[in-house]
Amino acid sequence: MHGSPPVADRRPVSSAPRPVRGHRRRYLGVLRYAGPGLLVSVGYMDPGNWATDIEAGSHYGYALLFVVLLSGLAAMQLQSLSMRLGIVTGQDLARLTRARYGRAAAWFLWPIAEIAMIATDIAEVLGSALALQLLFGLPLWIGVLVTVFDTLLILGLRGKGIGRVETITLGLVATITLCFVIQLLLVHPDPAQVAAGLLPSDVLSDPRALYVAIGIIGATVMPHNLYLHSSVVRSRFGRSDSAKDRGLRFATIDMLAALGLAIFVNAAILALAAAAFHATGHHGVTDIAEAYRLLTPLTGARAAAILFGVALLASGQSATFTGTIAGQVVLEGFTSFRLAAWQRRAITRGLALIPALIGVLLFGSHATGTMLILTQVVLSIALPFTVYPLIRLTGAPDLMGRHVAGMPAKSVAWSLLLLIVAADICLLREAIAIP
Repeated sequence: MHGSPPVADRRPVSSAPRPVRGHRRRYLGVLRYAGPGLLVSVGYMDPGNWATDIEAGSHYGYALLFVVLLSGLAAMQLQSLSMRLGIVTGQDLARLTRARYGRAAAWFLWPIAEIAMIATDIAEVLGSALALQLLFGLPLWIGVLVTVFDTLLILGLRGKGIGRVETITLGLVATITLCFVIQLLLVHPDPAQVAAGLLPSDVLSDPRALYVAIGIIGATVMPHNLYLHSSVVRSRFGRSDSAKDRGLRFATIDMLAALGLAIFVNAAILALAAAAFHATGHHGVTDIAEAYRLLTPLTGARAAAILFGVALLASGQSATFTGTIAGQVVLEGFTSFRLAAWQRRAITRGLALIPALIGVLLFGSHATGTMLILTQVVLSIALPFTVYPLIRLTGAPDLMGRHVAGMPAKSVAWSLLLLIVAADICLLREAIAIP
């Protein structure tokens, strides 16, 4: 079945903005090329991150802030490789993996990537449904069904191009950021403890703290973002060496700014939990709904809870758009099979709705936190299958030419891959209760 090409493909290479000169024009040039980093950043502040950050803050105060920071820096490193691959080769990660390693590898990796995206969408469904319940009192199962309607919004954006999606995403990300800035002003986190929490400590000697830290790492770097980033940057720059150099420079600025904002949001969630819950003796808050209910009595401000709910709703919805684009990139790259954007969205959301609705109906709202954490475990397990080909491809001189990843970048990336695998082993060990 053939449909419209993926949103990320709709800007031809020839439409890349012309080079700009002068100090002011260089600044305007960065703004023109901005956008891919923003699309990627929403995956780092989606509802799946909230549960781990809230548990970390309520139980350990600010002590695990350094894990959020290091996880964000690791994400920057991996996203920079994805960005480099797309700009230099003009191809996305999924398509290059298939071309380089053959159909068998592609058909092995494709289902893993699809499962990861369904897990991501489940987290978005649950987060949005929970926000609707907290803000408007809707039963959770009805909130799950209401999330179907964001597919209609995707239909409305069909043919509008990537710019329209970026504009909506910018508005949602700005909403999330503003909500947390105001909440931090309401709860007054201790600046000295925040600064101390950004430095590594011996807190990880506690097995439970180590497990929470692994959860933070697993919830931070998401497989679909690596496929997405390599695709949305590749049509923004020309194919000459000078255009690639300029593209790498501007895209790096864009990525660092956007992921820096994502790090702030995740740190803000943890700091909010530390100031509102840990500092007041509520060390066992691990559920998003419980956090929402406690914010007003503990802070004395009704606005704190409302802003929390609004940010959660914006978080769930912002990731919806990028998930659709990434799904098309993965499907077409690995299989050369095309679906229209609305068809892709309907399939992914349908597959996410079924387990989310079953979980809510069978186990009630108390199962939401467990299901959110489970989605992060699935993503963490899927991640090495994305990171490995990314490192191999960006380190191939015959593919990357003079833009091949250097030894320092590859060493860091391989170290991150080993860390992710170790985290997966720990998560699986905990999940099946191996003594």
